[in-house]
Amino acid sequence: MMDWSALNGVIATAIAEQRIVGSVIMISQYGQPVFRRATGLHDREASLPMREDAIFRLASFTKPLVAAAALAMIEQGLLQLDQPVATVLDYFTPALPDGSPAPITMAHLLTHTGGIGAGGPAFDKVGVSGGMSDTDLSLDDNLRRLATVPLVHAPGAGWVYGKGMDVMGGVLATIQGGSLDEAVRHYVTGPLRLKDTGFFVSDATRLGPVYADNPGGAPTRMAGPTFVPGRGGSGGVTFFPDRVFNPRAFQSGGSGGVGTAADFMTFLEALRTGGGEILSRQTMATAVQNQIGTIIREPGSAFCFLGALVTDPVAAATPQPVGTYEWGGIYGHRWFVDPLNKLSVVVMSNTANEGCSGPFPRQVRDAIYADLDLASH
Repeated sequence: MMDWSALNGVIATAIAEQRIVGSVIMISQYGQPVFRRATGLHDREASLPMREDAIFRLASFTKPLVAAAALAMIEQGLLQLDQPVATVLDYFTPALPDGSPAPITMAHLLTHTGGIGAGGPAFDKVGVSGGMSDTDLSLDDNLRRLATVPLVHAPGAGWVYGKGMDVMGGVLATIQGGSLDEAVRHYVTGPLRLKDTGFFVSDATRLGPVYADNPGGAPTRMAGPTFVPGRGGSGGVTFFPDRVFNPRAFQSGGSGGVGTAADFMTFLEALRTGGGEILSRQTMATAVQNQIGTIIREPGSAFCFLGALVTDPVAAATPQPVGTYEWGGIYGHRWFVDPLNKLSVVVMSNTANEGCSGPFPRQVRDAIYADLDLASH
């Protein structure tokens, strides 16, 4: 029986050092659950312990769910990877800064290579809303505004983590003839029976508060819009935790979902085992290959249709082998699938940014490989 001493030590230290308020971590290997643990507090002020079935704001955990729905639609012949976005959303024809036309394809959206930015003065000028911001804009209205913002680069010429998956959400909703939630439910969460995952909260009692990093002290409970600086003091994100309660806010394909660790583990295991009930093995084999070629992203890491892809573990400074795919969620989450070791991992917390981009998820990852004695790979 695995004792998970390294992993339990990492969790205990993060809680004791008040870097994380609460977390849920689930690990499956060879198709079997080998670790499930809820630690810390779900609601610190109410002294409620974290629960395994806690519902979290998914942030960018939403992206692979939407990507999987898009790939399922492609399998059905409803979409094509090389299809211009404007063939579905006729108004979505953003141009380069000099006004030159720059057709964006579905593949560009899935790989963040379309040149669509993440924010800035040009976004603010026309009132584009991000999926993390509270808003009363409809998805169509928001995308029409986004279409007027010049692209950062020509489609296919670089990698920019922007609002492309919000655009993909608009594509899927249009093809579905309904909402993005309906499209994702039809192609992904429905077949996998993920009852707590989508764009609506299934049980408000299981959706806890979220907390912000507070260097030198206990994390701060977010009450309304909360700005959290980036690591090292540069950049940062303003969180709107109450957005999830606004039924008028558009369903963001990039960051608008909610769900549980157990649901997300079911989703990851479907991907790892070849697509499960949602995708064919052929589609999955393609989906987890490097889809950006020689475009530079981060050392040792490329990008597939579902997330970042480890291409050089030494350069990436990770014990994960080549072919591992992964991503995070800025509200405090990370996930990865290691096909070589038949391993799926979900790390969800209620603390931003520590749970996503702080030391915690890296320490958890390294401890898992140490406990499983897999680091030699």
